[in-house]
Amino acid sequence: MKLVAAYLLANLAGNPSPTKDDVRKILDSVGAEVEEAKLELLFKEVEGKNVAELIAAGREKFAYAPSGAGAGVESAPTAAASGGGAAAEKKKEEKAEEKMEEEEEDNMFSLFDD
Repeated sequence: MKLVAAYLLANLAGNPSPTKDDVRKILDSVGAEVEEAKLELLFKEVEGKNVAELIAAGREKFAYAPSGAGAGVESAPTAAASGGGAAAEKKKEEKAEEKMEEEEEDNMFSLFDD
C-alpha cells in the first residue's frame, strides 16, 4: 500500500510517470522501508499505463466486489413463508458467489498489499 501511495503522491505532485527512485525518495523521507521485490512488481504492473486509466479500471473491479452483508440477508418472516426451498437456493447462490470471489482474487493484482 505504501508503494502505491508513494507512486500516486509523485504523480499528484506533477510527475506524469514517476520512477522507482522517485518512490524511494518519498518513502525514505518518512522513514519507510522499501521492499525492492514489491517495488519491481508495482512498476511491472503500471508500466506504460496512465494513472487515471488505472484508477478507472480499479473502480470497475470494485463495482463487482461485495460491500457488506446487507445484500444477502433475508428477513425471518420472508424465510419462514418461503419454506425450505429458499434455504437450499440461498446455499447455491452463496457457493456460486464464493467461487466467483475466489476467481476474482486469483486474477486481480492487489494494489493494497504491503
